Amino acid sequence: MTDAQHEQPQYEPVPDDAMPEEQLGALEAILMVVDEPVPAAQLASALGLPTGQVTELLAELAADYRGERGGRPRGFDLREVGGGWRIYSAPRYADVVGTFVVDGQTARLTQASLETLAVIAYRQPVTRGRIAAIRGVNVDGVVRTLLARGLIEEAGTDEDGGAMRYRTSGYFLERLGLSSLEDLPPLAPYLPDTATLDDGELR
Repeated sequence: MTDAQHEQPQYEPVPDDAMPEEQLGALEAILMVVDEPVPAAQLASALGLPTGQVTELLAELAADYRGERGGRPRGFDLREVGGGWRIYSAPRYADVVGTFVVDGQTARLTQASLETLAVIAYRQPVTRGRIAAIRGVNVDGVVRTLLARGLIEEAGTDEDGGAMRYRTSGYFLERLGLSSLEDLPPLAPYLPDTATLDDGELR
């Protein structure tokens, strides 16, 4: 791969006297090619527009996709997630999109990975030992997989035993379409409190 291929794509700034439709079109073109949420300030820099104006344009696009400006609702939404903006499939089509993905692709995470990820999400920051105590199995390999996929990250060492602790990453929130961990469904009450686990369970 050449150095040119590694470079970020360059977008021509939108002239200050451009029509709103042209500004919306340029913004929409960028949003169609990003693979992660992009802050409004970054979009503004690429377009050569004030951040406040770009934020207004983003709100207009989002309303347009939802059918709030006289048109029909689209099959996709523009949402602000994890501090940035990105286009997602509309929630009302979640079932058909989910069926397409499941039928057309192999599941990306095993059941063991999903269970481990749930423990980390609801009990973070948490060590491997405490995760293993909750799940009842060794989780070293699963934790390495989740780290490699960018769904979790290291969160410093435990003050008591010095073991590394783990937490979910920003990419985790992005993949779930969440703005923060507070948006997670109420599953935590069904998981044991790691503070009550005996030392013997952590070995």
